Amino acid sequence: MQTSRRTFNAALASLAVGSALAACSGSRSKGKKLTLGFISSWTDGVCMTHLTKIQVEKNGYTTELKDLSEPSVLYTGLSKGDIDLYASAWPEVTHKQYMDQYGESIEDLGSYYGSAKLTWAVPSYSAMNSIADIPGHADELDHKIIGIEDGAGITQISKEKVQPAYGLDDGTWEVKTSSTQAMVTELEKAIDAQKEIVVTLWHPFWAYNKYDVRDLEDPEGALGSGEGLHFLGRKGFTDDFPEVASWLGSLKLEESQYGELESLVSNYGEGKEDDAVTEWSDSHPEFDFKKS
Repeated sequence: MQTSRRTFNAALASLAVGSALAACSGSRSKGKKLTLGFISSWTDGVCMTHLTKIQVEKNGYTTELKDLSEPSVLYTGLSKGDIDLYASAWPEVTHKQYMDQYGESIEDLGSYYGSAKLTWAVPSYSAMNSIADIPGHADELDHKIIGIEDGAGITQISKEKVQPAYGLDDGTWEVKTSSTQAMVTELEKAIDAQKEIVVTLWHPFWAYNKYDVRDLEDPEGALGSGEGLHFLGRKGFTDDFPEVASWLGSLKLEESQYGELESLVSNYGEGKEDDAVTEWSDSHPEFDFKKS
């Protein structure tokens, strides 16, 4: 009888512990904090980071936003678990080098936009129609292609693939790097003066709506084909945030829907991203995250 009582008490204790663990497991993501990494000069990341922030906070989560300097830092943070989510990654082409390096420690949660593309672009009045035309306008361009951040994927692809493919790697040409905003400023100045300029751009990007620019043809295919924009999580993200992961994986935006979101964020301006995203979300309730 003593043995039976001990066995019974042990069973009760085991049941109590199991119930407590089950309760913790069932609510482990409720009220949890998500750390989202992004690069503030890249509007796709800003838009999707704040969209994720607004939606998950409405469902009891807290968030921390980390504005990082370049994609290599983001991917390193994901691989080490310092960042939970990168809300607008280009892993198929533009950031492939980082996925090759860190991919085993990262979860691909799905693509929200399927028509992203890297380009070299010119004002609509330009005499150039193809990247192959650039060498013939060397003096007008001062032997420069106006780029963005040095660590950006499009910068590396421009230097390592586009320049060699079109004979722009003879030492006289430069892909000038600084920042996305500096590139846009130079584009605007050139358009105001009706001067030739070539800039590194990408779709989707709000500058296509604000400025009359067009893409140069890329007959050599050096810039690669189109790719998807993805949500990337640290290893274990789906286990820790199953409902968030499910929502992110189901989120699919058409070009017009994304364009509206990015335009709102751009027009509202820095510091008012949440207001812009809230306005967009109110008009698109079909994309709301609703916890079960």
